[in-house]
Amino acid sequence: MSKVVIQGNASGTGNFTIAAPNSNTDRTLTLPDVAGTVLTSGSNADFPAGSVLQVVQTQKTDTFSMTGTTWTDITGYSVNITPSSSSNKILIMADMTIGSTAYNAYVRLLRGSTPIHVGDTAGSRPLVTATPGWYASSTYDQYGATQSSIQWLDSPATTSQITYKFQMRQYYTSYSGYLNRTAIDRDTANYEPRFASTITAMEIAG
Repeated sequence: MSKVVIQGNASGTGNFTIAAPNSNTDRTLTLPDVAGTVLTSGSNADFPAGSVLQVVQTQKTDTFSMTGTTWTDITGYSVNITPSSSSNKILIMADMTIGSTAYNAYVRLLRGSTPIHVGDTAGSRPLVTATPGWYASSTYDQYGATQSSIQWLDSPATTSQITYKFQMRQYYTSYSGYLNRTAIDRDTANYEPRFASTITAMEIAG
């Protein structure tokens, strides 16, 4: 028969009390058949590396549009999170649907004002996270939109509040990009749909 042994700590001076809950029901607590620490509650610092400590999400259901080659914040499409430890990481997951009047719209992910998860510098090429815009080479193509999903495990090394956001720019000065809508965006019952986009930040124990 297995036994449950409560082992005192020789260097500790406090009393460890196992208190019964205020319950009229008999219950059984089965211990796992592995070595380690059984944690039922506590501060974020108590959880092992890889644990999800908090989840924050922003959903954007309205539309956004911009024109030109200047990086422009996608309004209402950002998320704020405050890490509990500077050694923790932040997992960013986003999905977006983007339309374009011509060629591909570009998007990039930023931590505050710093672009992250973009390509390496290569001449004068734009550094982007994704190009989810519909490749609209004709008016007919402007009826479509493209969905993209993005994941990035960031190491911000801070306990201050962080804002993660996306910016958009276009291929050419007169072209436009759109979030959550097509370029044509006709008001009909059977086509030219509207979309929803989300950005989720998860704090991961380091």
